[in-house]
Amino acid sequence: MTSITIALSKGRIFDDTAPLLKAAGIVALDDPETSRKLILTTNRDDVRLIIVRASDVPTYVQYGAADMGIAGKDVLLEHGGAGLYQPLDLNIARCRMMVAVRDDFDYESAVRRGARLRVATKYLQTAREHFAEKGMHVDLIKLYGSMELAPLVGLADAIVDLVSSGNTLRANSLKAVEEITPISARLVINQAALKLKRKTIHPMLEAFSTAIAKQGNDPKNISNQENLKSLHDSN
Repeated sequence: MTSITIALSKGRIFDDTAPLLKAAGIVALDDPETSRKLILTTNRDDVRLIIVRASDVPTYVQYGAADMGIAGKDVLLEHGGAGLYQPLDLNIARCRMMVAVRDDFDYESAVRRGARLRVATKYLQTAREHFAEKGMHVDLIKLYGSMELAPLVGLADAIVDLVSSGNTLRANSLKAVEEITPISARLVINQAALKLKRKTIHPMLEAFSTAIAKQGNDPKNISNQENLKSLHDSN
């Protein structure tokens, strides 16, 4: 029997992924929020779930410890995507990668003057590429949390972070001034696994794609269908 290992992280992505897994006939037998297990069995003997940090999902898949996984585009941009297929945009866990500053900071003027800004973020690669494309010189400061605090205490002029509703920014007298890219969760697959386990993986991909369309997250499902067709043709 060909077994499939799927890497997931706890929280919003797991909760939003559960209906898609169910559509593919996969149901976890334990709740990751209450169980201390890191390897979860499912109702299918040939499928197991492993619970890892969100930022580690691409690494587990890249090196074959998991056959596939669910990761946010923000994580994939930082990882670089080496060794991974990204056939499906699940259109869940949606938000935006934004540049934000204090309410009283004139970002546009700073950009026009060519000012060298200090930018706090945990998304160093994404931020570096964004500002390089704009021709801006910035000093990047790596932080792991409480990003909104950095401009308030003078650590940074701006931050690059994920923004959903914008409520946290407003509560801390910050404003979003530039969108870098929309973010959503993606299905990623190990390249070797897709070739060696295609008879098991391809039906799961089709089930995911159909479920995404039915949920209304992607009514036309055009890009996902094109990606699946490309995978079928190449494998």
